[in-house]
Amino acid sequence: MNLSFHEKSLWLVFFSLIVCFAGYFALVLPSSASNVLPPQMALFALAVVLLVILQIVGHAIIAILDRRTDTDERDRRIGLIGTRNGAYVLATGVFMALSAALLTSGNFIFTHVMLGFWVLAQLVETGSQLFLYRRGS
Repeated sequence: MNLSFHEKSLWLVFFSLIVCFAGYFALVLPSSASNVLPPQMALFALAVVLLVILQIVGHAIIAILDRRTDTDERDRRIGLIGTRNGAYVLATGVFMALSAALLTSGNFIFTHVMLGFWVLAQLVETGSQLFLYRRGS
């Protein structure tokens, strides 16, 4: 399978988001707190730092191994479709988070619904692009 630089980058983003935030949500969501607590904030900071490190190192390795970084019309079209799909998910998430904020006390549910939908929107955007690359669009 001969992947372009952009497609390798998408795979890196996709899996690093899953690794970092699946762990975060697995540790934080069993909580019954009504507000976000300092240990949860520390776990979030750790997840973000891990995400940044994985993506910096991964992109550096991809750039060393594959110097073909040019994009064409197909890459731009696939990027736009992915962005559109992710935007629908993010808009739904904002609505759901605002609804949760009105129906619950504290900020825990609101914060994690918003964060969960942001991660899901990124996964949908990236996954849509990967699907279109594999389909040959």
